[in-house]
Amino acid sequence: MLSIIIILSIALAIFLGYRTKINTGLFCIVFAYIIGCFVMGLKPKQIIGFWPTSTMFVILSVSLFYNFAAINGTLEKMSGALLYACRNFPGLLPYALFAVAVILSVMGATFFTVLAFLAPITLVICDESRMDKLTGAVAINCGALAGGNFPPSNLGVVFRGLLITIFRFGFKENRNIGKGVTFKKPESFTKDQKTTLTLMMAMMAVVLIFPLLNILMPGNAAVKYISGKVDVGLVAIIFTVIALLLKLAPQKEAIAKVPWNTIIMIAGAGMLIAVAVEAGTIEALSTWIGSNVPKPLVPIAFCLVGAIMSFFSSTTGVVAPALFPLIPNLAASVGLSAPVLFACTILGAQSSAISPFSSGGSLILGSTPKEEERNELFNRLLMVAVPISVITCTIYNFVIAMVL
Repeated sequence: MLSIIIILSIALAIFLGYRTKINTGLFCIVFAYIIGCFVMGLKPKQIIGFWPTSTMFVILSVSLFYNFAAINGTLEKMSGALLYACRNFPGLLPYALFAVAVILSVMGATFFTVLAFLAPITLVICDESRMDKLTGAVAINCGALAGGNFPPSNLGVVFRGLLITIFRFGFKENRNIGKGVTFKKPESFTKDQKTTLTLMMAMMAVVLIFPLLNILMPGNAAVKYISGKVDVGLVAIIFTVIALLLKLAPQKEAIAKVPWNTIIMIAGAGMLIAVAVEAGTIEALSTWIGSNVPKPLVPIAFCLVGAIMSFFSSTTGVVAPALFPLIPNLAASVGLSAPVLFACTILGAQSSAISPFSSGGSLILGSTPKEEERNELFNRLLMVAVPISVITCTIYNFVIAMVL
C-alpha cells in the first residue's frame, strides 16, 4: 500500500507541476516530507539528507563557470567555429556532435563534464544551423553516455547511434539543416574571449588528464591518489574564482544565470525517489517481477524499471545502487544471465537520462538561456525524447536478451 501511495504521489507531483506551472520539485519535496515523516516515521533530518547534494553541486558549479563564456560571447564564437568546420556536410551535424561527446567521454570526462562543455555550444549551433534543439540535445546526451559505456561494451554505442538516426531523419525540423545558412568564418576571439577559452581548455585538461593517466598507468599510486581527488564540481569553482579575478564577466550576471529552477526540480524529484527506495518500493517491485513476469520478459522489465527510476534521478547515484544488489539472486532464481540483466538495467536507465528531471536533461535545460525556449524544450524532452528513447531501448534490449 505504501509503495502505491509513493508511486501515485510521483505521478501527482508531475501532473500538478505541469498544470500549475509551479516547479515540480517543490511538490516532490512536499510529498517526500509528508510521506517520509508522517507515514514512514522518518526524522525531518533524514528527509533533508535525501537532497542530492553531489549532483546539485556539480550543476551549480559547472553552470556558473560556463556562464562566463556565455556572457562574454566565447561560446558563440566557439559554436561558429565548429559550424564553419562542418560547412560542407551540415546534415551530419548531429553525428559530429555525437562523435565529439563520445570521444570526450572515452577519454575520461564524466557525463556531467561532457554535457556541461557541449550543451551551451550545441544549443547555439542549433540556432545558427536551423537544427532542431531536441536532436542536438539527444546527440550529445547519447554520445556522453555511449562513451562511458565503451570500455566494457560497445552495445550502448550501437543503440545510441540508432537513436540519433531516428531523431535526425524522423523530425521534419531537421530537413532544412544548413539550408539558407551562410557559413561565415567566425571573427577572431577578443582578449577576454581568448582568456575564457584558455580557462575552458585548462579545466577540461585538469578533469581529463588524471583519470586518463590512471587508465594508462593503473599501478601508479600517485596518479591514482590525485585522480581520486579530482572532482569536476570543485575544479569548476576554482576556475570560476579565476574568471572572477580576471573580470571576464560581471559576477552578479553570472550568478543570476545559474539554472536555479532546474536545480530545485531535479533535487526535489531525487528526494521523493530516495523516499521510495527507503520504503522498499524498488525491492518490492523487483520481487514482484521475479515472481510474476515470464522469464523472457524479465530483462525488459528491469530495463523499464531502470528507465522509470532514472526519469527522476541519477543512474550512477540512485538506479545502480538500488537495483544492482537485487540482480544476482534474481538472475539465479529465474535462470537468466546476470550480465544481461545488468546491461539491460543500465541501458534502460540511461535511455531516460534525457528526462528534464534527470541529470542529463537538467544540464541541457540549464544551458538554455531563454525562459521561453527552456519551457518549450522541457515539454519536448518530457513528451518526445523520453518516450522515443525508452521505446527504442526496450526493443533493442529485447533483441539483445533473446540473442544472449
